Amino acid sequence: MLLKNRDLSWLAFNHRVLQEAADPTVPLYERIKFLAIWSSNLDEFFRVRVASLRAIQRLKKKTKKKLDLDPDKLLKRLLKSVALQQEEFGSVFRDSIKKELSRQGIFLVRESELNEEQREFVCAYFRQHVADKLRPIVLSGDQPPPFLHNRSLYLVARFEPAASGDSGDDCYGLVEIPSSLARFLILPASEGHHAIMFLDDVIRVHLATVFAGYRCNVAYSIKLTRDAELEIDDEMTGDLVEKVKKALRKRGEGLPCRFLSDSEMPKSMLIFLLRHFGLSNDDVVVGSRYHNFSDFFSFPNPKEPALTYEPMAPIPLAGLDGGMMMEKMRMRDFLAHFPFHSYDCVIRFLHEAADDPNVDAISITLYRVAKNSIVAQELMRAARQGKRVTAFIEVKARFDEESNIRWAEEMEKAGVRVLYSIPNLKVHAKLCLVEKRKSENAGVGESEKRLYAYLSTGNFNESAARLYTDFGFFTSDERITSEVEKVFQILCRERRKAKFEHLLVARNDMREMFEALVEREMKNARKGKDAFIIAKMNSLEDAAMIEKLYEASEAVVKIQLIVRGICCLIPGIKGMSENISVMSIIDRFLEHARLFVFCNGGDELFYLSSADWMKRNLDRRIEVAFPIYDKSLQQQLRTILDLQLNDNVKARVITKRLDNPMRKDDGGPLRSQYASYAYWEAPT
Repeated sequence: MLLKNRDLSWLAFNHRVLQEAADPTVPLYERIKFLAIWSSNLDEFFRVRVASLRAIQRLKKKTKKKLDLDPDKLLKRLLKSVALQQEEFGSVFRDSIKKELSRQGIFLVRESELNEEQREFVCAYFRQHVADKLRPIVLSGDQPPPFLHNRSLYLVARFEPAASGDSGDDCYGLVEIPSSLARFLILPASEGHHAIMFLDDVIRVHLATVFAGYRCNVAYSIKLTRDAELEIDDEMTGDLVEKVKKALRKRGEGLPCRFLSDSEMPKSMLIFLLRHFGLSNDDVVVGSRYHNFSDFFSFPNPKEPALTYEPMAPIPLAGLDGGMMMEKMRMRDFLAHFPFHSYDCVIRFLHEAADDPNVDAISITLYRVAKNSIVAQELMRAARQGKRVTAFIEVKARFDEESNIRWAEEMEKAGVRVLYSIPNLKVHAKLCLVEKRKSENAGVGESEKRLYAYLSTGNFNESAARLYTDFGFFTSDERITSEVEKVFQILCRERRKAKFEHLLVARNDMREMFEALVEREMKNARKGKDAFIIAKMNSLEDAAMIEKLYEASEAVVKIQLIVRGICCLIPGIKGMSENISVMSIIDRFLEHARLFVFCNGGDELFYLSSADWMKRNLDRRIEVAFPIYDKSLQQQLRTILDLQLNDNVKARVITKRLDNPMRKDDGGPLRSQYASYAYWEAPT
């Protein structure tokens, strides 16, 4: 079976992000943000995927053979792809972004370009804010090397002792660029001009002061990326939260997986640094003068709000205005599409549940909690008002572990019953269940109750809801709510197993049910009936699901896939996948929703899901896919899907070459995210 390597496919996705940065039709400061996204993504790729391959390299030959993977060959291909993208990134920044900034009167000023007034300003800033934060070190072969922190930026200076004249070997000094200071400094400039300087260059101006007693020639930037994997010895015994906390403290000490150097750095300096820090040539990735372009998320915009996207005010969810939400949910289901719809409907659902005297209990799963989470605050308020609030918090959500633990501890103090991660599993389902007495006369604990549920494709995170596209579903349909209750009973260890007739639950039966749905399309196609599958997801990596899609293609099932990120399936191969097309949309908002539609002989089935078709989602996580039965909501989903499938502005075609050509057709321009907003904004 032919599969595209997942890591090469991921790099192709990151290249699509870089395409947005290169697109002159994108507002200038949004292009700069796409550069920041590309850089941040690549950092995580090295910390997770490349670090994993480095670990495999260290295994014994017999073990590597069992894995059926040659990490050396794969790393070589990955690093070649990264090098090409780095080169393109540099070209976009130098030849396009900087030139456009200049046309807008915004200039990135180097240390050699300062006028007298600016130099005085920089010197004053250095004395007042920077100097006392610097800890310069002279690098010597006689001394153990200093520890290079993950993601920290350093300048390596080449100098000679002032007393030694012009002879002698080069010596080197190291200074860390303070991360506690803003990366960019706005300088005084003439009217109509705006001058901005990297903090790196502020320090370069003062190398002679930083390394007093030495004559400095020049300084080059370096950065070390370290393995981000948490080492948790045994998840089955002991306090898992304490083990995660301990592992977090050691995360910054992970093994090196990338040494990012300055392309202008002399070879002799690079050789010295590799030897001094115990690194190899394989660790080196050649970068530019500046690293950590993720800092460009905060690049100053003196013309704000110009040079950014026009505001897109969130739309109130139709039908929920006036009256209590749960009363309206008794009448019908509601579908929200974020960020086009306001996330206030989710906050309001929790707020009203906290205030409703007939609500007895609230249960929720939390995977990534916002830094200043209103969701968490509403849950704590509900607990203080006497509700039984249960929050299942995933403390192993990568890079959000600390935030989740902090909120978990705060909620426990407020009286929330907090349940933590299940050993060797992640809970990725997005569920909230409210238990309410049917009438004021019913007593607490009586069986006369009604359940209200909110299920989503995205996290309970109001910050992400402004940037990610996701679907949220409000329902009191007992077919759904009773099974959501079963999921929470499993999470609370009140039952070990449950039978589900409507929800698809991993690791229960989600894989088997999705495979059965594909097989049904194959049977219908062989009988001459209409048969198709439309699937939208973040990543498609699971080999078994891909094989099933290949079988369906051979059975002449039409398959249309919208995959934002990793796609290991290879479309358009005669005799295997010629009936499969794949596209990817990269635009203003990050596409995050998972939506699956099956023809089902004309009676179409719609599922929204927290899960991608990845092995980890189907086998190693608790996930929930939920059906949409309401015909009017199905039509809404179909409309959004059709807009995406016909996008010819921001859609790329996924090919076996991973070259990301833009999707074109003969129709007028259709940009699906903006068309979706217009659809939801239009009166019904």
